[in-house]
Amino acid sequence: MARRRGFFAEVQHQAKLSEQRQRAAQRQHDQAVRQATAAQRAAERAQLAAERASEQDRKRLEREAAQAYAAARVAEAEDKTADLHARLAELDGLLAATLAVDDFVDLESLRVVAQHPPFHRPELQYPLPPPAPLAQPPLPVKREPEAAKGLFGRKQKQEQAAAAAEEQYAADYWAWKAISDALPAQRAAVQAQYEEAERKRQAELAAAVERYKQESAEREREAAEQNEALDQLIAGLAYGTVDAVQEYISVVLANSVYPEWLTVSHSADFEPSDAELKLRVIVPGPEIVPGAKHYKYVKASDEIAPAAATQKETKDRYALLVNNIALRSIHEVFEADRRSLIQSISLELGTETISPATGQPIYVPFVAVAASREEFEKLDLSAVVPLATLEHLGAAVSKNPHGLTPITAGGVRRAR
Repeated sequence: MARRRGFFAEVQHQAKLSEQRQRAAQRQHDQAVRQATAAQRAAERAQLAAERASEQDRKRLEREAAQAYAAARVAEAEDKTADLHARLAELDGLLAATLAVDDFVDLESLRVVAQHPPFHRPELQYPLPPPAPLAQPPLPVKREPEAAKGLFGRKQKQEQAAAAAEEQYAADYWAWKAISDALPAQRAAVQAQYEEAERKRQAELAAAVERYKQESAEREREAAEQNEALDQLIAGLAYGTVDAVQEYISVVLANSVYPEWLTVSHSADFEPSDAELKLRVIVPGPEIVPGAKHYKYVKASDEIAPAAATQKETKDRYALLVNNIALRSIHEVFEADRRSLIQSISLELGTETISPATGQPIYVPFVAVAASREEFEKLDLSAVVPLATLEHLGAAVSKNPHGLTPITAGGVRRAR
């Protein structure tokens, strides 16, 4: 059974997928912003003109608005056509796209360093502010009695005022004393509450630090394990072990950049006795090829409609995709294998789809080819016709991949 992607290949594959998704999302966002901005400006201009226009002008403005709308829809159709042509160019250029790229993967670039996030509870690192001190209230001051007024009973009034002042002072004193006597207990309670809150903070800090240390240690352990596995891969590749060769080829092919909407998967088995790599490639079905050649605005129905490509154009484009990916996969493996551990490649390429006859999942092989390194490296892939090259290599090639016509593998010759 063919070997699936290993750990490092999966890491590379997921990284490429993430980059592709980010680029696609950014393109969609930028296009939406441009369209929304243009529509907003057009609406603002139309609103301003309508507010200023007379009744006679309004009819003219309505005609101009209709013309502007039609022009915007035509521009929208042109944008869709440009996107379509860009996709078709990517489909047609799958082989050329890899020729300018060095497919060798420096395994040292996969070495990792544990990345630690900031401590998640920084507020616990600072002591709580101490409580404000409970101040001692000032001693009460005895109020001097007011001087008695009038000619009669002055002495008695003076004595009464003095007695009232003494009574008020006594009340103030005992109130002060009660407050003062309660202060030590209140201060102790406030201090105890503060100390309890501080103890709780320190306990939470200790727990958070311990958790952070454990998580950091786990990240360090995972990084160390990954680097240890990488060391084993590098050492195994130096000796040409089967697992190391297969893992490295998986990394190389996972590193191959296809358009984000085009999923190509590889699996491989290495046979050290004859240094041959058996490579299986799965490509999308014929539906990956757009059925349109451009878009146009139909004013009568207010629709942007596709102009259908001919059946021959669609069939030829899918066949080119199949042949390009077959040659590209062989090229990437040979170019990445600088130590020439692999001397020949036996490739089978096909698609997994639903049978139109049975409705059941099926695998349909489109290409089977065997190529030696010596023979393949003589090719100038920048100047070839892919189908002719595969035939030159003695490949069995489907006569109609778009129609899900499988190959008959009996005619495939061994790599020379």
